Amino acid sequence: MVHLRIVAPDAEAQKVMALFEKTESVYNVILLKDCATKPKGHAILADVAREDASVVISDLKELGIHKVGSIAIEDIDSQISDVAIAAEKAAAGLPSDAVVWEEVESRTSENVELSGSFLAFMVVATLIAAAGILTDQVILIIGAMVVGPEFGPLAGLCVALVHKRPDVARRSLTALAVGFPLAIGASLLMTLAIDAADLVPEGFSQDKHPFTDFIASPDEFTVIVAVLAGIAGVLSLTSAKSGALVGVLISVTTIPAAANIGVAVALGDSSDGLGAALQLGLNLVTIVIAGVAVLFIQRVLYVRRKDKHRSDEGRKAAGLPSNR
Repeated sequence: MVHLRIVAPDAEAQKVMALFEKTESVYNVILLKDCATKPKGHAILADVAREDASVVISDLKELGIHKVGSIAIEDIDSQISDVAIAAEKAAAGLPSDAVVWEEVESRTSENVELSGSFLAFMVVATLIAAAGILTDQVILIIGAMVVGPEFGPLAGLCVALVHKRPDVARRSLTALAVGFPLAIGASLLMTLAIDAADLVPEGFSQDKHPFTDFIASPDEFTVIVAVLAGIAGVLSLTSAKSGALVGVLISVTTIPAAANIGVAVALGDSSDGLGAALQLGLNLVTIVIAGVAVLFIQRVLYVRRKDKHRSDEGRKAAGLPSNR
């Protein structure tokens, strides 16, 4: 379930009330007259079945509520109500599979910012991975994958391409274009410092670290895993099952590959560096392609749902057109 809080002037508020009262998937509708002061108007509280949340919010945008007032969206973790059950039954589909596109856009918009914390996590994650390569410790590689924040801009780029948002695409690409070179440079400098201090583990060589050798050895499974990770990552982003995202982060070798580039360059192994660069490039491109494909399919299904919703009684009551 999704909770909506709308602030709107009197004329628009009346249309919202007409929309909500006739839409079967909307319930717990409350009108608080003249309680809002900035902007001035009425406040309307309502709950909507998650499956219909985006189409109802689209109706509110069509009424211009976001221009003269505001629309706030909150998830409801639990609710005890037979009315709520009836509203869910009125909305086709399953709540766990429903995509609230406004949430997706908001979430990805926050994660594509080129911030100090993003760069710090990129550098720290890559340094952990570099330590894992030098010591041939898989557990450090896994830790680096979890710490790495790179999936945020990748997801943002997928959403931007599907929604045709050049501003979000530009911010996502900027974060990746700055974050990865900085992280690779940090890995290179740390390895040089370790080598200068004669702290490189005895017997270490670029072609003899069996547990982490896969990082610089891309093959067909690199593409297969990246495709599956892209699919799982986007599904985790758009559905209520966000816990799967940790598994996605662990399954791709973007951060370890970036670390291996720095380690290889610092130790003078060009072939290993090229292999790691190819691994990184394949992962980034494949994840984006798979993510865009999944989002495109979800978007098509949403557009069909929205078209079907256009003949809903609530839209007619609010004076919205029913043509597709």
